[in-house]
Amino acid sequence: MALMILAMASHVVVLVPINPALLADRAGGMRQPGAKGWDIRLTITASLFFFGIVVIAGLDERWGWTGEIAPGWHLAGGLLFITHWVLFIWAMACNPFFSESVRIQANHQVAQRGPYRIVRHPGYLGNLIGCLGQPLLLGSWWAFIPALLTILAFVLRTSLEDKTLQKELAGYSEYAQQVRYRLIPGLW
Repeated sequence: MALMILAMASHVVVLVPINPALLADRAGGMRQPGAKGWDIRLTITASLFFFGIVVIAGLDERWGWTGEIAPGWHLAGGLLFITHWVLFIWAMACNPFFSESVRIQANHQVAQRGPYRIVRHPGYLGNLIGCLGQPLLLGSWWAFIPALLTILAFVLRTSLEDKTLQKELAGYSEYAQQVRYRLIPGLW
């Protein structure tokens, strides 16, 4: 749990000197001008599933559904969780328009630096990696159920966001021709 708290605090420490306006924008939450209704509903759903990972893991610990798992699985979960935050923070640092909600902002430009040279939605890739790591870190095989539901919600959000950006953001269609993969290099 300490690792999770440290990771969440780290993005503030890293981003304040790089882009304090981004943090201020993200503090405004999902209901920003131009936010898509489908995105708000989908993000709330994904957040509930994500919270479910911790709830199921806690119930699993209490009732002993999984039993003991090998320490190597905890280590793998920790490494995946750290990878998740590094990729997520890197994506935020390279994209001044990394908003809580899908929307086109004033002077919005296509992010093409850092991880955006490899996949079009590296923040979501980081989240998927975190969803795979968190059940292992918490020692619960059952927590993979809400983790997989969270992943499905992020895959759907990625698809809808990508369609929105191709339709509404100048230069994004050309960028999508250069960076072919939305989420997983070599796959999708």
